[in-house]
Amino acid sequence: MPPRTLLGMLTPSSNTTLEPVTAAMLAGLPEVSAHFGRFRVTEIALSANALAQFDNREILAAAELLSHARCRVIGWNGTSSGWLGFEADRALCAAIEQATGALACTSVLALNEVLQATGVRRVGLVSPYRADVQEAIVRNYASEGIEIVAERHLGLQDNYSFSEVSAEQIRTMVREVMAGPPGERPEAVAIFCTNLRGAPLVSALEAEFGVPVYDTIATVLWKSLRLAGVDTRRVQGWGRLFAG
Repeated sequence: MPPRTLLGMLTPSSNTTLEPVTAAMLAGLPEVSAHFGRFRVTEIALSANALAQFDNREILAAAELLSHARCRVIGWNGTSSGWLGFEADRALCAAIEQATGALACTSVLALNEVLQATGVRRVGLVSPYRADVQEAIVRNYASEGIEIVAERHLGLQDNYSFSEVSAEQIRTMVREVMAGPPGERPEAVAIFCTNLRGAPLVSALEAEFGVPVYDTIATVLWKSLRLAGVDTRRVQGWGRLFAG
């Protein structure tokens, strides 16, 4: 039996999507397993109570428990720095690494790395979030030189409700952000929420539109595998991200 690769995933407590989707993506890698630690997240909004859910003390407590399982990498499987600001994830990764000795990554920083590496500057953004949360995400990407040229959101706040968004709703939102004239369409689409079941749709959507579609459950797994030294090309059928 080859040496095991153990990946830790920090998980919003009300998320019911990322665990089964992550397990499905890893099905062809028998030596790799993902292990999940939860902390309280029940709503996504810009209120003081909602923002306080992402206090690093709670996240680091969950990371410390994952370190007991000797996870080589610990990933924050969430998109909160989209509205908090990307520096929040950079600081979190540094704190996780210092506290646990594991390598750390996040869904959003992994997405940003891919956008930078591929030279994408025009993105279509799909999320379940409220309008004010979506607007904050758009502003933060603009500060990084990335223009959200089209967006769709569902206006939801309850985190559990995101998992009940249908595949057809997600397809419709992606199709709407890709509906502009050819010269004005996004260069890539981001499905921005780790409680949306977007990852299983990625390959078909990429074939339909000819641009990469990056799901934030997939981005953190991609980065975690890379940090652990696992060839991401072994993850097949889940989109261009893993292909190279």
